[in-house]
Amino acid sequence: MSTIDFGRFDVLTFDCYGTLIDWERGILDALQPILAWHDVEPTEDELLERFARHEAALESQEYLPYREILARTAEAICGGFGVAATAEDLAEFSQAVGDWPAFPDSAPALRRLARRFRLGVITNCDDDLFARSNRRLGVAFDWVVTAQQARSYKPSEANFELAFATTGVPRERIVHVAQSLFHDHVPAKRLGLATVWVDRRHGKTGSGATPSADAEPDLTVPDMLTLADVALPAAP
Repeated sequence: MSTIDFGRFDVLTFDCYGTLIDWERGILDALQPILAWHDVEPTEDELLERFARHEAALESQEYLPYREILARTAEAICGGFGVAATAEDLAEFSQAVGDWPAFPDSAPALRRLARRFRLGVITNCDDDLFARSNRRLGVAFDWVVTAQQARSYKPSEANFELAFATTGVPRERIVHVAQSLFHDHVPAKRLGLATVWVDRRHGKTGSGATPSADAEPDLTVPDMLTLADVALPAAP
């Protein structure tokens, strides 16, 4: 049973990458060929863990566009395996965001949820890269707040504060939905938001492309359709 009374809320905000878009598959599909060309074939878990470490370190420093974050992350990962990635490799990896696939449940669940709630996104991405991903999600969000707009990356609270200012909705009327405990649930809970953890890695070991963290979401679901079922139990 849900510990969230969804009748008390007007807005659902979402993380995008890892929650709605299968970024782990996208990251691997873009990075593995670069390494394989040099006969380097680490496990998927090792690649994702290295991605998590390098990306979070870069995002904690002075703001850079997400394209640059991705390029530098890929360069660091490749360098750690003794591979000198070419400028073309890095540019292709940094642009691959728009090719990362949506989880198959994301679009139908968002369409259902949009019948009852206003929907927003708080994403660690550039405006134009998210716009490419949004085409895969099947809805027009009421608000989109990006790292480019905030000039910072989650888990910075500044991204959430910008979302509050953008929506104009009191935070007690907002539920934040996300996969990453590190990027989303830790700061969201500090700010007093109700949160739903979409545990996309249920049954898998490790924390994948996000650093590990401890948080206490109000509700845990395995996918977006389950969230829609819980939030809209009477919906067709």
